[in-house]
This record gives sequence, C-alpha cells and structure tokens, in this order.
Amino acid sequence: MRKIRSGIIGTGFIGPAHIEAARRLGFVEVAALAEMDQATADAKAKQLSIAQAYGDYKKLLADPSIEVVHLCTPNTLHYPLAVEALKAGKHVFSEKPLAMNSKESAELVRLAKETGKINAVDFNYRFYPLNQETRQRVQSGEYGRPLVITGSYLQDWLLLATDYNWRIEPEAGGESRAVADVGSHWCDLLMYITGQKITRVYADLAVIHKTRMKPKKAIETYAGKELTPEDYEPVPVTTEDYGTVLFEMDGGTRGTFTVCQVAAGRKNRLYYEIDCENAAFAFDQEDVERLWIGRRDGANQVLMRDASLLSAEAKACTSYPGGHPEGYPDGLKNFMKAFYTFVAEGGDPNGGKVPFPTFVDGHNEIAIVEAVLASGKSKQWEDVKY
Repeated sequence: MRKIRSGIIGTGFIGPAHIEAARRLGFVEVAALAEMDQATADAKAKQLSIAQAYGDYKKLLADPSIEVVHLCTPNTLHYPLAVEALKAGKHVFSEKPLAMNSKESAELVRLAKETGKINAVDFNYRFYPLNQETRQRVQSGEYGRPLVITGSYLQDWLLLATDYNWRIEPEAGGESRAVADVGSHWCDLLMYITGQKITRVYADLAVIHKTRMKPKKAIETYAGKELTPEDYEPVPVTTEDYGTVLFEMDGGTRGTFTVCQVAAGRKNRLYYEIDCENAAFAFDQEDVERLWIGRRDGANQVLMRDASLLSAEAKACTSYPGGHPEGYPDGLKNFMKAFYTFVAEGGDPNGGKVPFPTFVDGHNEIAIVEAVLASGKSKQWEDVKY
C-alpha cells in the first residue's frame, strides 16, 4: 500500500482519536496539524509527535504534500472548512455533523461530487464487527423483515448543571444537541443495518437544565473539572438534554429511540433492538463483544465476537481472536482502513458503492435532525426532507 500523508484541523477530544486510528494502519503518516494559533499548534504537535504545526489552517490546506484533511473542529466550522479543503484538492474526512443545516450539507454533497474528491463523515459505529454481523443477518432475509426497532443513546457527561461544553451553545454546536450529537449516530447505524431510510418522525424534546454554569476558562470535552464556584458564570440553555422520537421507515419498519445526556451511570450507551419476523437482535455499545439474538421457537443466544463465527463482512472488521476485546478505537480504525484503502487505490467516490459513510450520509442525518426539531415545535408528525 502506498504511503499517504494527512493533516488534521482541530486536536481536542476527537482529533487525537483520529490520529491514533490512522497511524495504526501503517501506511498513513499524520504529517501536519492546524490549531487556533501557533502556540497551541506547537504544543499539540509536540504532544502528538506531529512534524508540522500550523497556527493557520489555510497553510495546511496549501501544503501540496497533504492528500487528506481531517476536520475535528467545533461543528460550526465543518462546512466552511470542508468547502475550502475540497477546493484545495484535498480528500476530506469530517466529524459530524457535516454542516449546520441541510442547505449547507446539500452544497457539500454537490461540491464533493463536482470535485471528485473522496469524502467521509465519522459514523464509526458501523464498523464494529457485531454491527456488521447484524446488518448481514437482517438484510439476508433469513429472519424475515424488521417489524419494530427500539433503542437509545444515553450518556451522563452533562448530568450536572455545572457540566459545560461548547456543544451546549447553538452558535458552536447547532440548534440541536443531544439528537444531533448522538442521536445522529443511532439513526445512521440503524438505517445502515436495515437498508431503510427514516421517512417520518414525531419528537418530544426537553431542556433539563435551563441554566448551566459555564466555566470562565475553556476545558476540553470529558476533561476533569477542578474548578471553584468563582470560576463559573450562569448562562441560559436552549439545546435539548433529552429527546424521544417515534419514527417510520420507507420499508415499513416503525420504532422509537431516546437520547439523553443526563443519564447517571451511562457513559456512552448506544443500544438497539431490532425485532424481525423470526428473530430479534440487540446490541449495547458499552458491551461491544456480545450480540443478543432472541427467538420465540427456541433458546435465545449470545453471539460473542469471534472471527470464526462471523460473516465475511464482520470478519473484515475483526483484528483479534475472540476473547481479546475490541472497542471504540478499533471501530474507528476499521473505518480509517476502509477510507484510506479507498484513497490509496484511487477509488471513485462517484462511481457506485463506497464502503463507508459519505457526505450524502452526513446530509441525510442533518435532514433527520431538522425534522425532529420541527416536530418538537409542532407537536405532530413531520416528514424528513432529504
């Protein structure tokens, strides 16, 4: 495999995860990073052992040796940076949401197609082996059509009124928080597994902490907070901490999912249950080594992640033998492998099936979030306008 040089813009929580996953491939060199100023860029480059540090992202985009750019900034910057990166001739791997609204994301879909550059959005949960296995089984037809899907995405990192992050602010994170931040992962995964699209939604949304205490100095996502009361200031909150959404899919499947970022003890629990005609499948992201398979006419099963027991597609996302746990970093690495292999082999992003989520998928998720927000306000069913 030929060597590929990449650069990363933004090195908060998710940026280093991208760097680690890309480095594990062996043929990717993360050669440069860009940050908000030169001092921050230099410090991060030293910490992460990256050769080139830019205090101005435009200099990174102008570097002719960089083929791929990763966008790991606050949400509001994804769209303008993606536009500039595509126009600079770079392949783009963006964090989600792809943009702040569907008008922007549709423009990115158009521009990516026009430039012919390879593009991806980080819906990494697709690349867990047991999610691949569920997809193959559900779409095989062996278990009948999916009837009902239920699930949730629960976290506790914003449980307290003193918990704060830039994602809370609409100007940086967008009008939706819990649904856009983690609900988008859930929707993308279930549409990927079933091969169906969500067409209608009915949402109940709530702001649990209508006022939060914002630190007067910046802190990184998930970082420990050793602050005193004098270090905070009260600010009003308009983005949702909680949401429950009824939905319908174009294949006739119905369901509901809940997102909540004030669920004590739930650190990052993406959970789903897919009830098909002849069996059910349940997965918990906090227990990634097991897939529950339910039966009416026989004993229920728990399938352990073991390459010898999985489909070819799931085996491709398995690096270690059964009993040697693989988790979040491995799913992201599997995604990077699919993306960078496509880049290295000169894949055509407009030529048919692409083996990872693209800007089209990013646009679809924004359309769903907009329908959820509309429903939360109208208190009625709303169609998803892709």
